This record gives sequence, C-alpha cells and structure tokens, in this order.
Amino acid sequence: MSVGNQHYYFGNGDHVTMDGGSGNTGIDKRVTPAREVPQAIEEALGELLTLIQELRTQAPPVSSDALDDLLPVLRPEADVQPPERHRALLAVAGIAATIGALGVPVVEAVSKVLELMGAK
Repeated sequence: MSVGNQHYYFGNGDHVTMDGGSGNTGIDKRVTPAREVPQAIEEALGELLTLIQELRTQAPPVSSDALDDLLPVLRPEADVQPPERHRALLAVAGIAATIGALGVPVVEAVSKVLELMGAK
C-alpha cells in the first residue's frame, strides 16, 4: 500500500489504483444470487437425472463416463447459464440416441426439458 500515488494491494488478490477523485468505491464484490429454476423445469430435470442414472448402468463405459461428466450441469441446483445447460442436454440426447432403444426415454426427457426451457 502506498499513499502518494494511491496504489493499494490487498494480499495476493486484488489490486486497486485510484487516480484522483473522492468517494471512490474501488471494488464492488456483491454476491449475485443463484438463478432460480422454475418448478416445472426442476421436476423435469429430476426425472431426467433418474433416467440417466438407469441408462448409465447399461451403457458402455465410455458413454457412462461422458454422462457422468454432464451430470453436474444438469442438476436443478447448479448455477449455470441456460446455454451451458442447453449444450449439456443436447450432448445427453446424442449419447442416449447412440445407445438405441435403451436411450429413447432419455431422449424424450431431454426434449421435455428443452421445451420447458423454451429452446425447442
């Protein structure tokens, strides 16, 4: 911290430079609340997650691993942007489609979630 040129260093993190003025705020670190997922989408995601868990036990290991990688984004409580969730849903539908008849309920559940999100 120096006073002459008003340079402030806070540990290993933030660096603030004040070039004149008065009443400067510096860094505003408000916490943004997590997005609220509408109840219908939350329920549809819950159903989808149940179907994915069933599918992954019967899917080839490579497909199961790919589904596992996508699960965190699909949880209703996950604070993700809608485009990120949309991409994960499309990836799940693609994996489920390649598995055949076992994946049909998952593809249908993904379609339902996408429709509720207004993406279809």
